[in-house]
This record gives sequence, C-alpha cells and structure tokens, in this order.
Amino acid sequence: MESTYSKFLDIWNIVALGLAGISFIGGILILIINKVRVSSIADYKQKYDYLGANDSKMVFYSIISFAVALTLFINTVYSDTVVLSFVWFFVRMFIALCLGTLIIYVSYLMMEFAYPTTLEHKMKKWRYKPRINKKTGNVMKLLSEDEEDVHLDEGMQAEENVFSVDYDVWVDEETGDIQIEKYPGHLIAYQCNSCGFKTMKLIKEEIITTPTEDTEGEMIKNYQCTYCSAKRSKTIRVAKLSQTESHYELPDHLHFKVEEKVNLVTIEILISNGKTKIFEFSSTKQAREFLKEFKVEN
Repeated sequence: MESTYSKFLDIWNIVALGLAGISFIGGILILIINKVRVSSIADYKQKYDYLGANDSKMVFYSIISFAVALTLFINTVYSDTVVLSFVWFFVRMFIALCLGTLIIYVSYLMMEFAYPTTLEHKMKKWRYKPRINKKTGNVMKLLSEDEEDVHLDEGMQAEENVFSVDYDVWVDEETGDIQIEKYPGHLIAYQCNSCGFKTMKLIKEEIITTPTEDTEGEMIKNYQCTYCSAKRSKTIRVAKLSQTESHYELPDHLHFKVEEKVNLVTIEILISNGKTKIFEFSSTKQAREFLKEFKVEN
C-alpha cells in the first residue's frame, strides 16, 4: 500500500509540475499577446478602443493562469511529510486551493476597483497623442470644446450636451483637414430609434404599483430624445422596499472657483458599492452642465 501511494505521489509531482509550468507559461503568453496586439495597431483610436475592450480581461486571465500555476506547484512541496499519510495529501491540496482562490479573489478586487485608474491613464495616452494627417504628414491640433462645435453637426452636439458621447476634433491647420473621433461619454443615454443618435434620455418615472416590504412594484419610465423629440416608454419592476435604504441627492447649488486659470475640473463620486467614478472637464461650465444631468440613482 505504501509503495503504491509513493508511486502515486511521484506521478502526481511530475504531472502537477508539468501543468504548473504550462499554466505559468500560458500567463506570460497572454501578457505578451496582449502587448503585441496593442503594438501592432497603428491607429491611436483603435489602440484606445482595444485597450478599453480587452486589456482588463487579458491581464486578469494571466493572473488566473499564474494562480493556477502556484496552486499546482504548492501541491508538490513538502513531499517528505505528505508521504507519511494520505491525509496530508488532502491537507496540502486544501491549503493550495485556498491560497489560489485567495489570489484570484484579491486580484479580482484590484481589477474591479484599482486597475481602472491605471487603464484610464493607458487609454488617455493614446486618445490625446497628437494625430498625424495621413495625406500630408502634418501634426494635427486637438480643438477645445468650444472650438470643435463648428465641425460637429446638430446631432453630435446633442449627444455631447447630454454627456452620452464625447467627440474629439483634430484639425490640420495648414490644409484644414478634419478628423473626428467618437468616445464614450460620462453619462448613459440610449440610441434613439428615430434619429439614430445617443440622445434618448429618461425624463419621467411613474409608479403604477407602489412597492412594499413584501411585494414588488411596477413603474413606467418615459424617455424622450433631446435631438428629434421622439418618445418611448418602458415598464419595469421595482424592488421591494428595505427599511435600511437611504437616498442621497446632490446639493441644489454647487459653487466653483472663477473660470480664470482653471485648466481642469475633476469630480470624484464615491458609490455605496465601493467603486469610485472620476469625471474630468476642461471648464467649470462643462462641469456644471454635467452635474445638472447627473442622477445619483443611475
């Protein structure tokens, strides 16, 4: 019996070490592939879009691979103790699984709450890197919020006014060539079925059935497009009331410093689930307009 158990441990150690090596190499390959993909994209806007859609996932997948590799490796250590009893084999496995799970969970929390700030800096690097006119090779200039409106049609301006979309306008000052790039805005607005712009906003909520602590309620949400004025409604269920629920509202009057010498306005909002949202604006006027549109409950 002891001889069979010893042979099993020998095979287990070989297999676990082999799988640990494969998992570790897999984690490194995921990071390399992600880096190569970013480097292979020539267009700065496409780099920005790729990072936003894939970077966090690729980093997290690599962390999972490293955690699996560590878990498998731990299942090969202290062989002299484990060989004494089959019980120690399961004790070692339990400890390894706990450690691997802990690493993945802590990494998940970091990716959820800390990494977005790092990713934002990565993405900003490519968003604001000077564009080159492909026709002339000239360096293009990024227009300010006030300057760019001349080059945006009414629908685009309406999207920016509700903060659902943000447009960057680059201009070649020598030739007058324009390059317009579209980015996600600070607030959520829905695409209008009539005009196609992301300018459909919630304007009114009507409670049909009032929720109680025992039963759910029902509500009608009324939307209207700020560009073409099209309307639509949606019925949703309202969660049961909670005795511990509290509601917070932004102050009616928010005061800023005078516009002079203000280069950047940063608004940081701490949400009850622990997340932090940071919004940046180039002027106090834009920040004020944002706060008028901002809804805490959303």
